[in-house]
Parts: sequence; structure tokens; C-alpha cells
Amino acid sequence: MSKCIRFFDTLSLNDLELVGGKNASLGEMLRTLKQKSIRVPNGFAITTHAYKQFLLANQLDQQIENCLQAYHESLISLESCGKQIRLLFLNSGFPEDLENEIKQAYLQLSQEYNSMGIDVAVRSSATAEDLPDASFAGQQESYLNVTGFGSVLDATRKCYASLFTNRAIAYREKQGYAHQDVYLSVGIQKMVRSDKGASGVLFTIDTETGFPDVIVITGSWGLGECVVQGMVTPDEFLVFKPLLKNPHLAPIISMRLGNKNQKMIYAQDRVGSTSIVKTSSKEQTSWCLDQSTIIQLANWAQTIETHYQRPMDIEWALDGETQEMFIVQARPETVQSQKTAHTLKSYRLNQTEQPILEGLAVGDAIANGKICLIRSVKDIEQFIPGSILVTEMTDPDWVPVMSKAAGIITNQGGRTCHAAIVSRELGVPALVGTHDATQKLKHQQSITLSCAEGEIGYVYNGILNFETEDLSFSDIPITQTQLMLNLANPDMAFRWWRLPTAGIGLARMEFIINNVIQIHPMALIHFNTLQNKDVKKTIAKMTASYSDKSEYFVEQLTFGIAKIAASQFPQPCIVRMSDFKSNEYANLIGGQDFESDEENPMLGFRGASRYYHPAYQAAFELECQAIRRVREKVGLKNVKIMIPFCRTLAEAHKVQAIMAEQGLIRGQEDLEIYVMSELPSNVFLADEFAQLFDGFSIGSNDLTQLVLGVDRDSNQLIHLFDERNPAVKRAITLIIASAKKHNIKVGICGQGPSDYPDFAQYLVSQGIDSLSLNPDSFIKVAHKIAEIEATNSQLL
Repeated sequence: MSKCIRFFDTLSLNDLELVGGKNASLGEMLRTLKQKSIRVPNGFAITTHAYKQFLLANQLDQQIENCLQAYHESLISLESCGKQIRLLFLNSGFPEDLENEIKQAYLQLSQEYNSMGIDVAVRSSATAEDLPDASFAGQQESYLNVTGFGSVLDATRKCYASLFTNRAIAYREKQGYAHQDVYLSVGIQKMVRSDKGASGVLFTIDTETGFPDVIVITGSWGLGECVVQGMVTPDEFLVFKPLLKNPHLAPIISMRLGNKNQKMIYAQDRVGSTSIVKTSSKEQTSWCLDQSTIIQLANWAQTIETHYQRPMDIEWALDGETQEMFIVQARPETVQSQKTAHTLKSYRLNQTEQPILEGLAVGDAIANGKICLIRSVKDIEQFIPGSILVTEMTDPDWVPVMSKAAGIITNQGGRTCHAAIVSRELGVPALVGTHDATQKLKHQQSITLSCAEGEIGYVYNGILNFETEDLSFSDIPITQTQLMLNLANPDMAFRWWRLPTAGIGLARMEFIINNVIQIHPMALIHFNTLQNKDVKKTIAKMTASYSDKSEYFVEQLTFGIAKIAASQFPQPCIVRMSDFKSNEYANLIGGQDFESDEENPMLGFRGASRYYHPAYQAAFELECQAIRRVREKVGLKNVKIMIPFCRTLAEAHKVQAIMAEQGLIRGQEDLEIYVMSELPSNVFLADEFAQLFDGFSIGSNDLTQLVLGVDRDSNQLIHLFDERNPAVKRAITLIIASAKKHNIKVGICGQGPSDYPDFAQYLVSQGIDSLSLNPDSFIKVAHKIAEIEATNSQLL
């Protein structure tokens, strides 16, 4: 077997020193996962032994050492050092016997694919990259669509030279790797014609929170460099791993459409190169993967993760000619998988302002400072350490200044682009895919960058106050009283996956409708007959990829609910059906045409009364379709339903009848339906309501308001609004007692137990089953409840 050439199918992870991280991993997959139908394009590695022969034949060792010594003695700059070493490689030739071996291997690979001169990717594979504990985006170069033996040799020589880019030299010294101990292998791999299809990057762990149960897939049209380098905002798909093996399910819990405004393809004017072209409007508004392909790719990713026994960072490519999927690279994920699970730093803004820019949040921190706007990498020397970098996009040449930035904002990019990967590794908050940051933001402008509000990050004008808190997961007590979460924002759901909760006691549907969907459901149902042209134009633009506008509502609501439910699966997730007031519905896009003015919306057309009324029933049916899709198509059977503001027993019957017509039948497929106990009628008829529902969730805010006759939003009456009032507590006691009598569940969702230890103690003493808490108060309340239970136990 040749020491200089090794075909991928003869390699494994044990060959790291011979062929580097990339090539060893490709060989491992090609050799072991082929029987599991995972396709990897074949190729061969030019080994590190060949690299050493190249150095020896051209007497480069001492010359490289001389350049590095001059740099260490500050006789030359890093830039000058790197340039001199790279020129040494580019001006050197291959030994004749090595050149012949490379030629024979290239011809053999070409024959395998029935070609005289096959198109290949030529990729660097160093011995100190793509390791479980050391990886850095873009250390060495790769060349795509290389055709012909002479071009392969030229690209290999350039790969050798890229071992001494400025960034690679700096990175190795930072990591403590001796330059003379790092060698380069080069991978020659058959190209996938994704220039006619799509490609991208996926992670088998949530890249922002470390949530282990999702696969994050990003993709765009054309060759993958546009995604990796952040040249486009790609499509993004989240797949829930625990349900993937069920062939009857499609556990996709999020789909976010990217702009995909350009793509990299084979150049038409000359061989052996690529070019960037604009995408069509159809490509920009179409998904780069269909749902069956997403599931196939996710299954492959899970298989690869299982084989490697660690979270993985994987590059994929869809051949546009054959429609076959391929894995072209896989390496260990090195950020979230290396973090400890003992603490979480929580960031919170203390001021509420209107954002001036938004994009995809990377990290979960907040930073403020002055903007340093740099449009070209040629001007990075102008960067001011500690400022917030704003630019079009970043590539590896930006790393020296990225490490000195308080924050990073780019026009282009997705969650797996260069800026995102590097900022995570550096621990610097970043906002990518903003589209127009370089136009909206000014050099030296003072801003606050917040990545602490979910998947969408925001830029605020000026320096805003924020606070941080270190939350410890290491000593949270387990309580007899079940502690659940109140969640509304799907983008924040994964952040709290480490909390030892009993599930989600309140998932607010209206947040998803207001912040994600934004359009009144009846305006979508009656889109074709809308009279307001401006509203119709806005809705048409927002729903451009949906021929059926109602499907936009159902799908987006499905994804929002699914993401929340997945975060605590298999623990229950109780989803409250929409509970907007009429004035809040009117503020949705198109809402003015479907809502009437009410003197007192708080006591008006809201909750259950809407669901069977002709003015809203069709929209409620869309809500039901979303719930059913989450449970049956995605497979999240942990989703339960809560009916809010149910005034009478007759309303309960009417609402459940409509739900049954939509396939949501209480008791079938483990479906439980709860009622929000927040009205005096729910208290006085608790025994009767208990026979119609599977549980009570006490809404202490509305209950206090109606028991005491106090507007909870009145500044003049705020001193009277108190859940601890004896009348309110007596009402709660009756609800709990009725639930116990009929053997159904009872919990409370509200801020009261978080704010008032005596109120929490009262609830525990009454035997309440669960408290549903805001996530940031969970740890504090868990300790409080544990103390109360211990005291009560001692008294007994």
C-alpha cells in the first residue's frame, strides 16, 4: 500500500496522523456507513508522508523555520512571514515519483466515474484540525470544480501553502501546536453537482443552547461555499431526533425561509472554476429541500452522530442531476458539546425600546458599545478593539479582529456561516443575516446588541442598561409539588432544557400568533375578498410561498407549538388556545376588518365564546388543525389543550364538539383537555366543570380581578390587586378541593408563587399538584418550595 496515496475506503479515524481530520473522517464514513445507505463521494488522500517528501525535496524545512524565527523576534510581521512561507510552496515542484502516484490515483478515480478527467474538490486536511477539542472554521483552503491532472497538482500546492496563512499560524500558536508538528494531507474528492441542486451544513445539536435533541439543517441553492462563508441567508430546518425513527412521522419542528439571493455554480466561461450568480425570485421564495429529503438527511445525521458517539458538524450536498443526497464532510462539533452543564449566564435588558435592526441571534448575550463599520477585509487594521464590528460578511481573514470585538453584525449569513461558527467559539454575541446592517447602522454609532431574546436578535439605538445573573443547574432540589414552566416564545424554548421541570404548564398560543404569524387568521381565510389593498399586498408578500393563505397560519402555528413542546418532551406541554381580546386581535394585520370596538374588551369577546361564534369559528378550526398536526404528524403527543375564559358549561360542550369535528377528541390518543379556572362561574360550578375536563389550571390574575372587581391594569387600584386576598384564596381552595374530589389535575400559572413565599406556602399546603413558573424564577422558586415542603413535613 502506498505511503503517499490512500483511497478513502482504506481509511479510518485511526489514520488521523497520516491523512488529517477531514480525510480520516471521510474514510471512516465511506468504509463503515455505506451499508446504512449513507452516500459519500469517493476520492483519495495525498498523505502527510507526501507532504514531508515535498518539504524534503524542496529543502523547505529550514527556510520555513528561518521565517518563523524572524517573526518571533519581531524582525518581520505576521503578514510578511506568512507571505514568504507561502511563496516557498508555490514556487516548489513535486518529486517525480510523487507526481506520478498522484496522476495514477486521479486517473483511477476518473475511470471509476466513467470520465477522462473528473471534476473534483481539492480540500486541505491538517493533522491539527477537526478534532473533538480543537477546530476552527477555514484554517486551510479548499478548491472546487478542479478538472485535469495539472489543475489538481496546482490546487494541492496551494493547499500546502495555506497551512501557513496568517490566521493558521496565529491559531496554532494560540492552541499551543508547534508548527513543525502539524502536517497537511490533501483530499481529492469527486464533486457533487450541487451547483445544479442545493447544499449546506447541519449540526446534530442546537448550536445556540446545546439542546441535544434537535438537528439543525441549513441550506441554499448551489455549491456549499455560499452557506459556509455566509454569503447568503440560507433556509433553516429543525428536526426533533427522538421521533425520527418512526416512519409514520415527520418530526420537523421549524422551517425558516432564507433569502438565498445568490448561488455558486460551475463557471460557464472556463474549466476548473466557479462563479457567483443571482438566484431567481422563484428560487428565493422556494425551499431548497422538500420535507421527505429533510427527514432523510436528518436520519443520516443521527446515524453519523451515533457512530461517532458525539455531536457532529456535517456538510451535505444534493446533486441536481441525479437528485441524490451526499455527505461530503463530517467533524465533531466543538462549542456546545464542550460546555459544562452546571451554570447558565442569563442576560436581561432593563429597558424597553423599539429595535432598529434584527437578524439571527448567535449566542445569548448582550453587548453594547460603538460601531466599527468596515466594508472590506483590506481595511481591518482600522478596527478598534472592544467595538462592535459591522460588515457585509466575514471569512477566515476576519478572525484576528473578530476575537477583539464586543459583538459582530453582518448583512449576510445563517446560523452555520463562518461568522456564526467563529463567534460561538470566541464567545462573542453576533447578529447575522440582517440584510442591511451596513446601510442602517453608522460608524461610531452607539448601540446595544441583544442576542438574549430568542433566535431573533435585535439592535437598539444607544447604550441600554442590562443585567446578568449566573444560574446554577447543579443543586436544584426535586420537589413533591410539580414545577412547570410558562413559555410563550418558541425561540426561547430550548434555552431552558436543562431545568428539571415537570413540563410546560402554560404555552401561550397568542404569542406565536402575534409575533410570528402577525396576521389575523380571518384575513388569511378571506384573503381573496379583502378590500384594503395595502393590507392585501402586505399579506401577499409575507405569505408568498403559500398558495393557500390559511396554510401559512396552520404551518407557522404548528412549528411554534412543536418547538415549545419538544423542549420538554416527553413531559406534558399544556397549550392554551388563543386568548386575545378584541382590541388585540384588531392590531393584527388585517384585523380591523374583522373586529368590532368594545367598551370593555377584558370582559368581552374572548376565550371560549369566540371559538363557536360565526365571526371566529373558522379561525378556531385552524388552531385545532395546528394542534392536531403537532400531535399526529410531528408526533408530539405530550401536547395537551387548555380552554381559556370558559364562562358556562354550555360553552364547554360547544367548544369540545367543534374540536371533535376537527379530530381532537378528549380521551382519544391520550388527548387531555384542561380548562383555565379564572372566573367565579368556574369556582361555583367546579364540580360540574371537573366532569367535562381533565384538569384545572388556575389563572390567578383574571380570578383576582373578577373576585375583587379590580381592573388589574388600573394604577389607582393597584394596591387592591393581590392574589393573597382571603376571598381569592378561598376561591382557589374550592377549585383545588373539587379537583381532588374528582381526581383530576390542578395547577396554577402565574407570577404569584414566584413573588410571594407565603402564597406559595398556602398553595402547597392546599395540595396543589403543580406550579407553572416563568423560567428565570424557576431555580429560586424550586429552593423555596423545597424549604416549604420540608417545614410542612416536620410539622406533620
